[in-house]
Amino acid sequence: MKKLSYFLSAMMIIAAIATGCKSKEKIAAPPPPQPLPKGEVLINNYCAGEKEFMSTKELFRASAVGESMDQMVSKKKAMTNVKGELAGLIQTTMKGVTDNYIKSTEANNVEGLEERFEGNTREVINQQLNGVRVICEKQTKTADGNYKTYICIEITAEDIVKGIGNKLSADKELKIDYDYEKFKKTFDEEMQKMENR
Repeated sequence: MKKLSYFLSAMMIIAAIATGCKSKEKIAAPPPPQPLPKGEVLINNYCAGEKEFMSTKELFRASAVGESMDQMVSKKKAMTNVKGELAGLIQTTMKGVTDNYIKSTEANNVEGLEERFEGNTREVINQQLNGVRVICEKQTKTADGNYKTYICIEITAEDIVKGIGNKLSADKELKIDYDYEKFKKTFDEEMQKMENR
């Protein structure tokens, strides 16, 4: 009985040692930060660059900065800049949607159809920009006494596609060639491309 007890104890010790000696995965240390080129200073750019401030397939997002000696003017500049950024992003995406959608239709006057699509899209984007949501806003004061406002805004892709869909289906000339489901599918494909960039 003692021999069995010693044998079991020895086996347990060997098992414990074997378990403890398993090779551990080495975690690579992050590379050391690169020194900045001479004369350059790293700038903190708030409300930008991180994943939470980037566009996805569900949300259009944009970031911008505004600077002024006056705090409120700084904020207004930032908002104007960021809305311009967002409008540009949406228009670029919608250009791809329009091109792909029109190529897939059987319309007779492709050029006229494209112009009407783009005109309606611009109008809807301008209206929708009033409904943006601020997701980040930070203000700093610079060494020379100016105010800097960092801002990030977002709008849902669904709001944009619905707004454009409503506008296009109300257009008498486009109504004939417009297919919402086909348009939405093309829009979703373009949004997926944007997220994968």
